[in-house]
Amino acid sequence: MFIFNQINRIKQRLLKRKFVTNLFLLLFLNLLIKPFWIFGIDRTVQNVVGAESYGLYFSLLNFSMILNILLDLGITNFNNRNIAQHSHLLQKYLNNIIGLKFLLAVGYAAVCLILATIIGYNQVQFHLLLFLIFNQFLISFTFYLRSNISGLHLFRTDSLLSVLDRSLMILFCGVLLFTNWFGGYFSISWFVYAQSAAYLLAALVTFFTVLHYAKSIRIQYDLRYIRLILKQSYPFALLILLMSVYNRIDSVLLERLLPDPVGKMQAGIYAQAFRLLDTFAMFGALFAGLLLPMFARMIKQRDDLVQLVQLAYLLIIVPAILIGVAANFYGYEIMQLLYHEHIGESAPIFGILMAGFIGIATTYIFGTLLTANGNLRQLNVMAFGGMLINIVLNLVLIQQMQALGAAYAALTTQILTAAAQVGIATYLFKLKINYLLIFKLTGFVLFSILAGKLTLFVDHWIFGFWLLIAAGFAYAFITRLISLKTLYLILKNDPE
Repeated sequence: MFIFNQINRIKQRLLKRKFVTNLFLLLFLNLLIKPFWIFGIDRTVQNVVGAESYGLYFSLLNFSMILNILLDLGITNFNNRNIAQHSHLLQKYLNNIIGLKFLLAVGYAAVCLILATIIGYNQVQFHLLLFLIFNQFLISFTFYLRSNISGLHLFRTDSLLSVLDRSLMILFCGVLLFTNWFGGYFSISWFVYAQSAAYLLAALVTFFTVLHYAKSIRIQYDLRYIRLILKQSYPFALLILLMSVYNRIDSVLLERLLPDPVGKMQAGIYAQAFRLLDTFAMFGALFAGLLLPMFARMIKQRDDLVQLVQLAYLLIIVPAILIGVAANFYGYEIMQLLYHEHIGESAPIFGILMAGFIGIATTYIFGTLLTANGNLRQLNVMAFGGMLINIVLNLVLIQQMQALGAAYAALTTQILTAAAQVGIATYLFKLKINYLLIFKLTGFVLFSILAGKLTLFVDHWIFGFWLLIAAGFAYAFITRLISLKTLYLILKNDPE
């Protein structure tokens, strides 16, 4: 028994070390690249083309993303989980799934265009939508290819591939925005074209990377095998569809429910705040991308999950709480730093959405755990409830409060769905409620709010902002919410 316990302790430390080291690499690469994209390129585009033009693009983008599940039908998450547990099936899955992805692309494009016709999009909107449809296919195809890399636990390779598309977009858009090579003119259409070129190159590089590990790929259309894959993946598809609706429908409803040009303007104002939420959500998604194959393999091997779940949750929830608090104290200043117009309208929306990021961060841990365990029925019931709540709230609040109402609807949905996932995971995995941890997190929230109030007395808001962040992390380390000693031992891989 002693030897078994020692082996289990070492195994747990190795798992945590793999998670932490690869998470740090992912965060480093994404912090190196994605802030340049968000603040240097995307923000500049919003300022150059204006709220109305960007609002149109943002609404069309979210329209294409809501239907994105038709490109995948849950195959990527299904594949990630299964390759992590059965890596010898890589070539067999590739041969059949690549052909299926192209068939799904045709169906996705047809549905998008039919719905766009029903909604009443004009010629300009159709033109942009065609390229956005192509972009969504490239994104989905690249994500599927990367799911094979992460399923094989080649996390470093996957980390490099995860920032390739944004790196190329920074290059292409930087040339268009900051040089006179094309006459100094820039439009929202050029922004979409540059994304298409970057996604295409990233997809090709990822394809040849996967080909290296698979040795060969022979595209097949075995209908019996395709039906088997779809039967197993459709619960993943339904989950992603439902979550996409309650995460992305707000801007579409803003643009459609409100009369022109108010609808496009409100969608653009909402986009100013939402893009920052989207940025932080990208970093949260890095946790899920690492944890899904790890959880899947640990569940198959019947390893203890509690320590990794708690470690991952604390590493994401502490910054999430700090970001949510800071956004509410310094939202106006942040919006003023980033944008040229509609500051007063977008700042409170930003604060509300970032408070909802606490729920999103929770979902990235507990939702991923439930997905890895195959609890899709429970997750789909939760997501269906979240979708209904979100749509009803949006229909009521958008008419009364416009973009601010959409933000309140998003906050309510994220908190309720996150709480549901924690409850489901606690019940199914028979997790013990850690009252001490709840007490510490409550104290951390209260301390962060108090620190935020006190930092308002600092002469310059930037100093106050960073003082709040520093004070929050110091409190987390002192109270051992995040243990520096534990992180050091994990990275050192000391079995003691």
